[in-house]
Amino acid sequence: MVAVSDLKKISDYEWEIPKTFRGDMRVPVRVFVSERLLNEAMRDKSLEQAVNAATLPGLVGHVLVMPDMHQGYGFPIGGVAATRYPDGVISPGAIGYDINCGVRLLGSQITFEEARPYLGELATALDRKCPSGVGKGGQLRLSERELERLCVEGSRWALKRGYASEADVRRTEEGGQLKGADPSHVSERAKKRGRPQVGTLGAGNHFIEVDLVEKIYHPQAAQVMGLEEGKLALQIHCGSRGFGHQVCSDYVRTFQGAVKRYGIQLPDRELVCAPMDSPEGEAYLAAMRCAANYAFANRQVLAHWVREAFEEVLGRRVRSAGLHQVYDIAHNMGKIETHQVEGKRIQVCVHRKGATRAFGPGYEGLPEEYREIGQPVLVPGSMGTASWVLVGTEGSMQRSFGSTCHGAGRTMSRSKAKKTIWGEDLRKRLEGDGIHIRAGSMAGLAEEAPAAYKDVDSVVDTVSGAGIAKKVARLTPVAVVKG
Repeated sequence: MVAVSDLKKISDYEWEIPKTFRGDMRVPVRVFVSERLLNEAMRDKSLEQAVNAATLPGLVGHVLVMPDMHQGYGFPIGGVAATRYPDGVISPGAIGYDINCGVRLLGSQITFEEARPYLGELATALDRKCPSGVGKGGQLRLSERELERLCVEGSRWALKRGYASEADVRRTEEGGQLKGADPSHVSERAKKRGRPQVGTLGAGNHFIEVDLVEKIYHPQAAQVMGLEEGKLALQIHCGSRGFGHQVCSDYVRTFQGAVKRYGIQLPDRELVCAPMDSPEGEAYLAAMRCAANYAFANRQVLAHWVREAFEEVLGRRVRSAGLHQVYDIAHNMGKIETHQVEGKRIQVCVHRKGATRAFGPGYEGLPEEYREIGQPVLVPGSMGTASWVLVGTEGSMQRSFGSTCHGAGRTMSRSKAKKTIWGEDLRKRLEGDGIHIRAGSMAGLAEEAPAAYKDVDSVVDTVSGAGIAKKVARLTPVAVVKG
């Protein structure tokens, strides 16, 4: 087990578990966390999992852990690891089951005061138009051939079918389309699960949330993003649904055999991996990219239904019911990127699991309007608490493979939350605070209670203090739709 005394303090927001901590570690573990959040992190095995991850073949730099860390499948949620491309390994557990789970932020010119009388009606319309729940299907029914097109084209599939604008696609990570996706490497079971679920929210911590832009911290960046104090914004948090989960399940099973074939020794079988240039590694990369593109298209179709709901409820009641896209970003992904490591620029596969890409100013892959300020970073809080808009920094490029936190981070398991928190009481309390709640079940609501999560403001203060992100705006919820 890792103890606080095993960590070397670098600054108030940065600690290190040295490579000498355990003989099989290939790189050190760098932890971005305040002392208070570090003590919270010791309650589970997230740091032990980070040490295990530091044994993966082909690692460069450090394994990184963000302040929203908590225990995951093999690899900690809030973890980042980069392996040399193409001869390093790729690990499905270091990317996650919900491939390209991520967040989309839409901004508006709608003031909270003019929308306030209609927020309950708006929440109902959003809940009706955006299906949610475990295994829930949506309005679209895709043939297998159409699903395969979506897997290759991502957000551009939605653009061609009238569910997106060019601005939406431009303001999506990677333009909403990872190259190299190949549906032939996706199982029939995954395709069957994915066909009815495009444009659906799912369950768990996924949500659609109407927010008030409460405070601006970076006026220049907020102006570029079209965010203003007192105006409404909207977040969509979801991923690749059953499609991505099945892709991960399939390749975790395949990689159990691959580690034996390639003689890879692991301290935890949940870290199963394969060399990226092996047949198994190449197949997983192609399938993972399909799931990533599925998630981009899924959030885009949801954004279309959201816009319809806003127009239906607010169209004749406010000056402009339109919603513009601020950004769409993933926080469960493996991507081939070029980073500076020990003074050399090299290609690596950056595994981000519960961590957000946070590229700094000047990166050519960003939309032109964002190159001066850096990439928007979206950090949703727990239901009933604040969320944050940040931007990436040069510090994140130098010290965290262009990565930062992704949310508040759990402190309580879902099963414990359901035993501890009564969903109906929570709903009444949130609505008493002026937040309109629409939820598929009270048990599901209890799972995502604010008490089950860390303080998102403390998490954001940590990454801001560490210099791997910069604050732009703080958002507070006024209506929430939960799966």
